[in-house]
Amino acid sequence: MAAHYYPYCPQAELTAGLTSHTDPGLLTVLVQNEVPGLQVKVGEDWVDVVPVEGAIVFNIGDNLQIMSNDQYISVEHRVLANPLRDARVSVAVFLKPSISDQLCGPFHELVSAEKPAVYRQFTLSDYMGRFFSKELDGKTLTNYYRI
Repeated sequence: MAAHYYPYCPQAELTAGLTSHTDPGLLTVLVQNEVPGLQVKVGEDWVDVVPVEGAIVFNIGDNLQIMSNDQYISVEHRVLANPLRDARVSVAVFLKPSISDQLCGPFHELVSAEKPAVYRQFTLSDYMGRFFSKELDGKTLTNYYRI
């Protein structure tokens, strides 16, 4: 779980909030207040996720993209610095596999001659090590494991 607090930023246009990334796990469950700032990438454009009171946001993570053999695609997102007087607050709960030395890759049931595996197998410990090394951002981590 991660809690984020984005206070008022008087020069938000000159400041980075949370840089572009995808989440490493299966799903991320996000609860946020009504202060905007979350954006998702659609094609080459950034689109605002308009906060709705009481709504819960679900983000597909990289592991679900890999395990589903691209049936589900992880969402690249970022958070802009906050130009509003009210602080932006969000809480994210990350759902991920827990066995770090287990091999992961596309589910065998989703791989066939017509739809070959898009990703190679890997261990979760290797995957998480690369994610937290900060060497990769955006959607480059899923691309690293492509066949």
